[in-house]
Amino acid sequence: MRGERGARLTRSDSPPGLLARVRHFFGLEQSIIGLLVMVVLVGMGERLAERFVPVYLIALGASAVVPGLLNALDTLLSALYSFPGGWLTSRIGYKRALLIFNLVALFGYAVVIVIPIWPAVIAGSVFFLSWTALSLPATMELVSSVLPKHKHTMGVSVHSLVRRIPMALGPVLGGIFIDTWGIETGVRMAFGLAIVFGLVALVAQQTMIVEKTCGERKPVPGFYRLVTTMPGRLRDLLVSDILVRFCEQLPYAYIAIWAMYPDQGMVPLAASGLPLEFAFIGPVFSDGVTAVQFGLLTGIEMLTALLVYIPVAWLVDRSRKKPFVVITFINFTLFPLALWQARGFFLLTLVFILRGLKEFGEPTRKALIMELAPPEHKAASFGAYYLVRDTVVSVAALAGAFLWQTNPDLVFLLATCFGAAGTVWFMIRGRDGQSP
Repeated sequence: MRGERGARLTRSDSPPGLLARVRHFFGLEQSIIGLLVMVVLVGMGERLAERFVPVYLIALGASAVVPGLLNALDTLLSALYSFPGGWLTSRIGYKRALLIFNLVALFGYAVVIVIPIWPAVIAGSVFFLSWTALSLPATMELVSSVLPKHKHTMGVSVHSLVRRIPMALGPVLGGIFIDTWGIETGVRMAFGLAIVFGLVALVAQQTMIVEKTCGERKPVPGFYRLVTTMPGRLRDLLVSDILVRFCEQLPYAYIAIWAMYPDQGMVPLAASGLPLEFAFIGPVFSDGVTAVQFGLLTGIEMLTALLVYIPVAWLVDRSRKKPFVVITFINFTLFPLALWQARGFFLLTLVFILRGLKEFGEPTRKALIMELAPPEHKAASFGAYYLVRDTVVSVAALAGAFLWQTNPDLVFLLATCFGAAGTVWFMIRGRDGQSP
């Protein structure tokens, strides 16, 4: 009897197994696992066709300025959705909020499938572009609620890492759809598959995610109060973030067009089903890439990000946050300059590796926002931060649409200048969360 009791005591005092240690290292609580399953499924649906929507719009008869306008709309909606997403999360909790956000995105996919005309794509995008902006504050609150503070950066990094898996695979599968069935049919089929993934995600998130209640929820302040009471260090981060996002958004809508459609004459473009006016848009390349190759470039970008997330999170937990954010801003700045000079698939591969490295400190930046936000209203404060940032940055996306028609070179040069300004601002004014 004494021997059995001693054996039980020995077993209970033994160190945890490998699986338990892995789960602890990565912060894989049940709700986090449910979140990651949802992120993969919804992300796969979102990325199947999202990167090819600019080309789809042109194929449906839209003018060449419409993709840029859609990008501006995307950025503006990201801003407008961020605060309601954070506010609703603070009011009803992240589990129910995520359910509502998924349903909104599924409705947008359905609109694009049922009505195959370009104005309907714009209308549907108002709904399917909502997912990331609406869900991000809820996701950040889930991570900060479920995990201890010393695991926040790791939790955000794991979320960012897993989110890049569908971002890498989705465009490749979408490119196969387009190369096999053509632009119009391929994109609509991709959106159909997105609905299937979204429905499965609904079931997964509602069965696996557990709401962590913290007593009665406090009233949520309005947007104006959240912004005017924003801590000074968070404002400095916001200013630098805005400048760096100008760098990102000026050329963003035309990256696929730049890579896929070089000036090879009117006949190949007409054969592809694109309007003839499209032949005059964009710079001259020696080599273009196919839809599958562009999907592979996106996959390479995401793979690069995947490889740096966990090592960086491990280092951040043992050092300061600011150097990692600075490195990220430098990579943002260098990307448009490198893309401007790229010619052919090989050089584009190197450029998209650089683009993947812009994620070097992105989870650290998000963790820093949550660390600096008031503890009682983290989701709402996170949403207010993104509302301010993306509302201002939407101007860059809109400007990029018109500047591209004038001179694509100017777009890349201006983008680099904005990135450099944002990087220098944060190097001078930026602080770590724990700094006085």
